[in-house]
Amino acid sequence: MRLFKFLLTSALFLAATAANAQVNSPSLLMPAAADPSAALSAAPAPDSAALPAVPAPSADPGPADLSLSAEPAPASSSSATSAQKGPRPVVGVFENFNFQASVGYTFLRFYEAPHQVESRNGFVSNFVYYYNGGWIGVDGSLLGALGSQFNERSRFLFGGAGPRLRWPGERSVEFWGHALVGGAHYTPQTSYGTQGAFGYEVGGGIDANAHHRRLAYRAEINMIGTRFFNTYQYSPMAAVSLVWKF
Repeated sequence: MRLFKFLLTSALFLAATAANAQVNSPSLLMPAAADPSAALSAAPAPDSAALPAVPAPSADPGPADLSLSAEPAPASSSSATSAQKGPRPVVGVFENFNFQASVGYTFLRFYEAPHQVESRNGFVSNFVYYYNGGWIGVDGSLLGALGSQFNERSRFLFGGAGPRLRWPGERSVEFWGHALVGGAHYTPQTSYGTQGAFGYEVGGGIDANAHHRRLAYRAEINMIGTRFFNTYQYSPMAAVSLVWKF
């Protein structure tokens, strides 16, 4: 009888122990999760109240942002090249025409003989051709001056041709010089020689362009050399003219 009770008690103890172990341990027949993300999504979300509040970024940039925004953008290669070259100088304001024609007033001091000088007034005209509007050209000149000698009407004429050079200046100003060779004529007839003689003219002047691009004002000073009465004459002359360019 005691043996039967002992066996019954032992059986009940083993059965209770097995039942407790089956409840606490996972079941071997439970299937494993196929996707780990499913297990993570199944996990409960953390409580937002437990997390510290993160401040939102401010729209106003800080000192570092201001320094970056204030930094100038690098200059492009074209602007740097133009800055190195600088402004282009103005070569000329008016167009250089091939032809020039002028006419104006002249004053001549004719040194006829030693201790005999005569003042004469007259006209002067020039016709100039510049090859391709360049700086060298061919000049033709005609001068006529009137006066009196021994109470008689007297005339002095000179005509010549030669090279002319010009140099453009600032403010629409042009400098030029020429050397002409030709002949002179003087009246009245005297017993000391003929009325014709070899002559030349050397000098220069300045042309100031007017508002009209084809017009200019000219001032010039020359020296006219002649040989009358078996002696040489070196006579200065000055003239002002109006120039037409075409």
